[in-house]
Order: sequence, then C-alpha cells, then structure tokens
Amino acid sequence: MLEILIQGRGGQGAQTAGNLLARTFFAEGKYVQSFASYGGARRGTPVNSFLRVDDKPIRLRCSIEHPAAILCFDDSLLQGQLLQFASKDTVIVVNSRRDAEHYASLGDYNIIPIDGIGIAQKNNMGRIVNSALLGSFAGVLHQPSIEMLSQVVEESAPVKKQENVAACEEAFHLTQGVHA
Repeated sequence: MLEILIQGRGGQGAQTAGNLLARTFFAEGKYVQSFASYGGARRGTPVNSFLRVDDKPIRLRCSIEHPAAILCFDDSLLQGQLLQFASKDTVIVVNSRRDAEHYASLGDYNIIPIDGIGIAQKNNMGRIVNSALLGSFAGVLHQPSIEMLSQVVEESAPVKKQENVAACEEAFHLTQGVHA
C-alpha cells in the first residue's frame, strides 16, 4: 500500500491536490482512501491531506504516521512537525527554488525540490502550483501515469485547462529521471 501525505498552508491547494491525486489513482483502477486534517480554517495555517492507494480494498481507518511519500507545498513547513512523519526512505517532493543541497542540514532525508512557482509562471498560471507539483510528484514516484493525471487535471481545472495540463506535464518530465 502506498501512503502519501500532502502538506501546505490554507489557500495553497494541498487539499485540492490530494483530491486530484485520489481521483487519478481511482481512474487507474486503484483503491483509494483520502482524508484531510487541518487546524483553524484560515488562510496560511498548515493543512494536511492524506492518501492511501492499493490494488486491493483498504480496510485501515487510522492516521498515516509514516508515509512513503510527502508532497510539500511550502518549504517553510520542512521542519520538525512535518519531518516527524518522514524516514530516510520517505520521498519528499517540495515546492522550492533551492537545490537539494540546501536541505542537507535537515538530516538524512530524500528531499527533491521542484520550482513549482517557476513552472506555473512559465505556463501562465501565476502562483497556482497544484498542477506543476502533481506532475513532479508523479514523475518522481513513477505513478500515476502522466496521461491519466493530465486528463484529471484538464477535467478538473475551472479555468486555464491547457495551461494546467502544460504545467503538469512539464514538471513531470523534469522530475521523471530523478531517483526517489
């Protein structure tokens, strides 16, 4: 079973990203369990979205304590509370313009930075990074397929459908060769 944590700040789209990723895995025939956890419903407060993905029905009904993968929307969240979920084997994809060496001081973690904002801006998305971060996450994890993810992103985007798909696919191809 693949267990995933997506963390961001209220208003950044972490919950939306979790829902899109869950829809994509479900469309590929996987069993999916998705739930969120957040404090005060205010912009800027930490928000967690959790997913379980498996080839068979998921019977667990507890929190995810040690995810195999983390998608972090804001590198300021890469501290004790988020890292307490991670081990050296956890793949952590983080929205950041910094390089991986910058995060070496945090410990023995597999942190893969992706410039989600740069990709979003290049594709006329402003600071909306959901599609780019989902594409990079899929590229690093080698799942779900970029074809299905692009289809779900296109169907779900309220505006700028082609721009969202382009950002998703660009980020996927940038991270596809990165070893998780």
